[in-house]
Amino acid sequence: MAAQRDYYQTLGVAETATTDEIKKAFRRLAKQHHPDRNPNNPQAAERFKEISEAHDVLSDSDKRKRYDQLRRYGAFAGPDASPFSQRGARRGPGPQGTGGGPGDSGDFDISDLGGLGDLFSSIFGRRGTGREAEPEEVETSITIPFRVAALGGQVPITLAMPEVCPTCGGSGAAKGATVNTCPECKGRGTVSFGQGGFAVNRPCPVCRGKGTVPSQRCPTCQGSGEVRVEKRINVDIPPGTEDGARLRLKNQGPKGRGDLIVVIHVAPDRFFRREGLDVIGVVPINVAQAMLGSRIKVKTVDGKSVVLRIPPGTQHGQRFRVPRVGIEKNGRRGDMYVEAHVTLPEKLSAEEQEAVKSFAEKTGLKY
Repeated sequence: MAAQRDYYQTLGVAETATTDEIKKAFRRLAKQHHPDRNPNNPQAAERFKEISEAHDVLSDSDKRKRYDQLRRYGAFAGPDASPFSQRGARRGPGPQGTGGGPGDSGDFDISDLGGLGDLFSSIFGRRGTGREAEPEEVETSITIPFRVAALGGQVPITLAMPEVCPTCGGSGAAKGATVNTCPECKGRGTVSFGQGGFAVNRPCPVCRGKGTVPSQRCPTCQGSGEVRVEKRINVDIPPGTEDGARLRLKNQGPKGRGDLIVVIHVAPDRFFRREGLDVIGVVPINVAQAMLGSRIKVKTVDGKSVVLRIPPGTQHGQRFRVPRVGIEKNGRRGDMYVEAHVTLPEKLSAEEQEAVKSFAEKTGLKY
């Protein structure tokens, strides 16, 4: 296998990379190395796991801070600052150049490092050599109407997600096949990488952390133990949801275990726009209404109607407040502002032109 690189090298970003830069690098690499795009390339699956693990740590500010502490301890580079190489399950020479003593099995678990081990284990969200992978977190984005974001509602979405293979029950084995100990990890479900007396355990790429491999793969899932299915999910949109909001749906991720993160994008409305909890609606009025005053009926964001008095001499862009009919959130409710836009006729007849000229002369308007 290829030498393990540290997470910044895995994603190809600098140590000073922003969260957005890390996310962009992950998305680009994930698309390139996703197992679905490379079904006959086991190296791609291994590379995808490395990319996902790197993104999981570097995209989380707390995990990244602890990870950077470990890098300063030299956990990911030897004295020559080169990426540490694979040592299999054997422990390499210690800091002083001494190997394991007599009777030493050579296995070096991260949990043996005491406080530093606890620190590193907290980054990965696990301790020791457990085979069960952490629940995967999936992110998707949806665009919802302005009024659904304002008032709340339910939006159905359909996503392709991995589920336990119904044919093999997740074992990855064909019917009647024998299941043997994985030759790569010797049944541990993990393999170790390390240098300078420091090793990190990660899921075995051959058995995918199971510790076993079948003599014949399941024809449905090709030995992965999972299949991709179309999953329909109803997303509850709370009232007052803003553009860019992130909703976490517990246990709606892959195999019903991980979480689904839904990023909300709010589509623009032809009438309303939002300023905090207030909504602004643009209403066209004609010259006569603006000059002489009028009463107009205006719809609110919740579909009701209010009658608004337009006073004489209303100017283009002038706003009129309708209290407490805006967006309601956490017990607070905003107002609606009606913005008057004075419209002018594009063409005038000869008679209309004479009437306007007469009006202009009487009022002293230049033209």
